[in-house]
Parts: sequence; C-alpha cells; structure tokens
Amino acid sequence: MEKKHGIVHRFMYSQKVAPYVFVCPFILSFCVFWIYPFCSTIIYSFQDIKPTGADWVWLKNYTKLLKDTVFHTAVGNSFLYMVLTLVLLIPFPMLFAVLLDSHLVKAKGVWKAILYAPALTSVVISGTLFRMMFTELPTGQMNKILTAFGHEPISWLKMKPTAYFALLILACWRWTGVNMLYFLSGLKGIDASLYESADIDGASPWQKFRYVTIPLLKPTWVYVLTISVYAGLAMFLESFMLWAGNGSPKNIGLTIVGYLYRRGIEKMQLGYASAVGLVLLVIAMIINIAQLIATGTFKKED
Repeated sequence: MEKKHGIVHRFMYSQKVAPYVFVCPFILSFCVFWIYPFCSTIIYSFQDIKPTGADWVWLKNYTKLLKDTVFHTAVGNSFLYMVLTLVLLIPFPMLFAVLLDSHLVKAKGVWKAILYAPALTSVVISGTLFRMMFTELPTGQMNKILTAFGHEPISWLKMKPTAYFALLILACWRWTGVNMLYFLSGLKGIDASLYESADIDGASPWQKFRYVTIPLLKPTWVYVLTISVYAGLAMFLESFMLWAGNGSPKNIGLTIVGYLYRRGIEKMQLGYASAVGLVLLVIAMIINIAQLIATGTFKKED
C-alpha cells in the first residue's frame, strides 16, 4: 500500500506530468466545442437533414449555393462591410493611440475609459438604441438633425447607403476603443530612443510616424487586421438588432452569418446551412492568408 501511495505521489507531483494536467482542460474543451462541431459540420454539409433522418446529397448543397442569388447578396454585403470597417477601424484607432501616447493629450485615463466603454455595452442594447436613432419617424435623432438643417426626414434603414452608414457608425462606436488599446499596447513596446534619434536627425512628426511607428507596430496592426477581417465577415447580431430581425428591406442588411441563421434556424435546413458556414470559413481563411502573405508575415527573418 505504501509503495502504491508513493507511486501516486510521484505521479501527481512529477514535473513531466504537470504540464499535461494543466493543458488537459483546454484540450478537452477544444475537442468538444471546436473539433467535434467542425467535423459534424463537414458531414452535415453533404447531407439533407430532416426530422426523420439524414440523406446523403454529396455536393448538391454546394452546387445550389452557386446559383443562390440571395447567398450572393449576403456575401457581397459581408465583404462590403468588412472592407469599410477595415478602412475605418485600423487607421483611426492607430492615430488615436498615437495621440494618447504623446504629450498632447491630458487626462489619458479618462479618454481611454470613454473610448472603451461602448465595447462593454451589450450588442442587443446598442443595436436597439441605434435602431431608434435611425428610425424613419420624424422623432428619430438623426431625422431631427436633418430637419434642423432644412432637410426632410428619410428612411435611413430602407436605403443601402444610409443603412450602411448606420451600421458603420455602430461598428466604430463599439470597436474604436478596443482597437485603440491594441495599438497602445504595441506603442509601449517601441524603444523611446528611436524617437530621440529621429529628433536628432531632424525628422518631422509625420516622418517619425511613417518610418518609426508604423513599421514597428507591424505585429499589432497585422493582428488587428486579421481579427477585423474575421469580425467583418462574421457580423450578424448588429444587423439583426438594427433591423429588429433577419429580414431587412431587399436584404440590404443580410450577411453570410445572417443567411446561415435563416437557413439553419428559421427554415431548419441544417445541411444547407452547414455548407454556408464552411464557405464562410474558406472565404475568411483565403482573405486572411492572402493578407498575411502580402504583409510578409510568413517570410523568414534574416
């Protein structure tokens, strides 16, 4: 008995065993909540799933996607939203971070809190508030602004340009502070002596930003770019709440995830929805791998 107890004691306190014990919960959760659903989705995408069972249809769901005009609309909407958010949510948060890291701004902690606070707000609450702001009624805040400048109230969420304006305002309101904090953390890793050397050489603020800050912030902005691509393509709840459902006029707010929800949850076409989800994964991977190659992330360091 004592020998057995000694073996168990050595096993539990072994430095070789301890790392596996600590990593085991992650591996189990990864397998249960990622590997298993991913493998199931691949299988379901080749099936027509019904309450009575599943029939193998092989590539029928994918060939159907090629002719599905609503799916093409959803892909176009998601891609447009992704591009516009990249244009807004990378350069502006970077500039805000540079300003907050400089000596030009006072009460930096207050500004950080103000800009980050919207990220703590529920998307459901944010979407509802913005839907009320952009309502077509004359009492809506945005229509009140138009009226103050002598314009007639408009239906903001029934026209694509104004609807995307509302979506982008919501996205910028929520995520500018988050991306700004990413860039602030990156700026803290830049050696201040580099800026001092640039000052000695007579570099202007723009030249220091272009030739010192941007190159040395590359790991940060590549990371922000990568997660922003995924976030743009996977956007759903903001659109769902802005239109109070998944049925925007002429599908102007329909995204790929929204179409997946429509097929999988609303119409219970799980096989077709699985194919939509895998196509979304492939699109996101292709775009991200392309941008990682373009930014030189995969190149070997000399």
